[in-house]
This record gives sequence, structure tokens and C-alpha cells, in this order.
Amino acid sequence: KNSNSSMRFLPTTFILLGIPGLEAEHIWISIPFCLMYIIIFLGNGTILHVIRTDTALHQPMYVFLALLALAEVGVSASTLPTVLGIFLFGTTEIGFDACLLQMFSIHSFSIMESAVLLAMSVDRFVAIYSPLHYTAILTMPRIIGTGVMIGLKSIMLMAPLTLLLRRLPFYDHDVLSHSYCLHPNLLHLPCGDISINNIYGLFIVTSTFGLDSLLIVISYGLILHTVLSITTGEGRRKALNTCGSHICAVLTYYVPMIGLSMMHRFGHHVSPLLQAMMANAYLFFPPVVNPIVYSIKTKEIRRGIVRMLSEMRA
Repeated sequence: KNSNSSMRFLPTTFILLGIPGLEAEHIWISIPFCLMYIIIFLGNGTILHVIRTDTALHQPMYVFLALLALAEVGVSASTLPTVLGIFLFGTTEIGFDACLLQMFSIHSFSIMESAVLLAMSVDRFVAIYSPLHYTAILTMPRIIGTGVMIGLKSIMLMAPLTLLLRRLPFYDHDVLSHSYCLHPNLLHLPCGDISINNIYGLFIVTSTFGLDSLLIVISYGLILHTVLSITTGEGRRKALNTCGSHICAVLTYYVPMIGLSMMHRFGHHVSPLLQAMMANAYLFFPPVVNPIVYSIKTKEIRRGIVRMLSEMRA
């Protein structure tokens, strides 16, 4: 396990810093994090319950929304043990294998979230471009098959990355600058050659987030072209209104992710506090905002929530 006094190949634990420079305030910082977790699990759980129990919502658009909520719950559940452990109980250590499992879970659900956003943009394009054939094109077996493929792709892409990290030797300084294990952060610790890890990590980023975002832009270009061909102003407004919530979801997901990726690759002199804040924005902002946006802007979801609350009161 130890090759000499200064190097070890598989560290037993990593040290998580939480938010650097604010260690004395962790108990107060735990309050907004607890509130965010409550909003995430309550909001996304409500959307999942409404879609599952309301047969009128068993349509492609809402099935994809349920998959998005499931992915966001998965990301948040992956970070919860270490985040609350640090801020509430001062538990800063995480085992090596537990850290790799957390990294695998966070990135797998993030890849799934990106793929679901792409599927939702295709769904909106089909609904606007060919509304009469919408249900014939996006049948429920195809939707289920798409969901299964998205899940399998996320797992198959991330599994080799975990194995590649296990083969690397690590120095004794095993301190991570976040409250959870992320691949870019882990890559700063090994003392061996990480070129394969960098190449494969770049392949994952370009083949998932990069390709997904490009196809989303193309989908919305086609949507805009289709909307502009609609003669009536009311028709254009209704067509664009169906995309409003999804556009918000895309922006809340990709803007923090791009900012964090750029910071990890080029911001070597950026303060650790700013890095921690960007990482938290990337992981917590979409799961908090999306349930609120969809509950407000999607009248079918809003009606389902009102009906659920009425049944609870009764």
C-alpha cells in the first residue's frame, strides 16, 4: 500500500474542506444547505408524485420532466452525506472507495440530467413542428427506451473513469477543496501520469455535455424557424410558451457548469472560496430552481399540485 514515506498508492481517506476560509461558520452555513435540500427533495418529489398519480400527465413531456426530477434528486442525494456531515457534525474525512462512489454518482446523474434536457428539447421540437403526429412519433415505449438508454450511457461512460483513478498513485496530501468528490478536483492529487484520465475526461465532456448542448441549440434553432412560419401572433406565443420552462432549465444547468469547468481548467489562481461557490452553484442551483419554475409556469403541474394539496386537506 505504501511505496515509501512520501507516497501511497491508495489513500485510506480524503479530507474534505467544506467552504475554505469559513470553517468557523460551518454550523451557520448548514442552515441554507438544509433549506436547499428540503426544497430539492420536497419540490422534485412533489413533481414525481403528481406525474405518477395523474394519468393525464402520462405524456412524453411529463415523463421527461419526471426523469429530470429523478436525476436532480440523484445528484443531491449523492452530495448529502458529506455536505451535511461537514457542516453539521464536522466530519471531514471520506474513505477512498466512498469518495470514488460519490464521484461516480454525482457525474453519472449530471450526465443523465444533460441527456434528459436534450430529450426534452427534441420533444418540444416534435410538438411544435408536427403536433398532429406528436403521439405517434413519441410513443411511450420509445420514451421508456430513451430513458433506459440515458441511464445506461451515464453508467457506462463513468465506470472507466473510476477504474482509471484507482490505478494512479497518490501523494500523502489528500485534501479536496469541496464538500464532495468531483473528478477535476481528484485529478490534482495523483503523482503519476494522468494524461489518459485527462483525455478520457475530455472525451466524456465533449461527447455528453458538449454534444448535448450543441444539439439543444440546433433544436431551438429549428423550433424558432418553425415558430416564425406560424402566421398568427397568438399561435407563435402559444408555441414559444411551451418552451419557456425548458429554456430556464437549460440555462440554470449549463451556465454554472460551463463556469465551473472553465475555472477548473484555466483558473489556477482563482481563490478556493470562489471555486467552492461555483461548484455549489453547479450542483444545487438547478435542483432548487427547476421544481419552482415548472410548478409556476406549467399549468398542468400546478393543477396537479393544487389537487394533491386539496386531497391532503380532505
